[in-house]
Amino acid sequence: MNSDKKLFTFEEIKQKLVNYCVYQDRCHAEVEQKMREFVLIPEAKEEILLYLMKENYLNEERFARSYIRGKFYIKNWGKTKIKMHLKQKGITEKLISTCFDEIDEKDYLNIINKIYENYESKLKGLQNYQKKSKTVKYLLSRGFEYDSILRVIEN
Repeated sequence: MNSDKKLFTFEEIKQKLVNYCVYQDRCHAEVEQKMREFVLIPEAKEEILLYLMKENYLNEERFARSYIRGKFYIKNWGKTKIKMHLKQKGITEKLISTCFDEIDEKDYLNIINKIYENYESKLKGLQNYQKKSKTVKYLLSRGFEYDSILRVIEN
């Protein structure tokens, strides 16, 4: 028996996982990871997962939508980076695509423009083409698509 695993009753574990999901939207992978902290038989894990989904504590689409909004509007990540992180969390490609309507296209281009101008203005002592090149690389590293970046630069 692992000594680092905590012993609780089934109901206590279920309540802890409900609280875990209520605190912030979670994906299945995060909840399953959290379950590993507890001593549970596979049937109990399944029962808890079904309960969380049935009671709408665990909702993959809601998670994906709030994740996309947060990473874009708060952290200013591009779609490529957001998509990669969602895939790592086990969210399907189809669900990711349908949830990207959370990002307004105008907002997306405005954020690219804001980051572009902000980053480029900090680059001193470089030729214009060097500034442009470095800034495009920076935007790509933030997860923005090359064609979206070009569209912003050309305007």
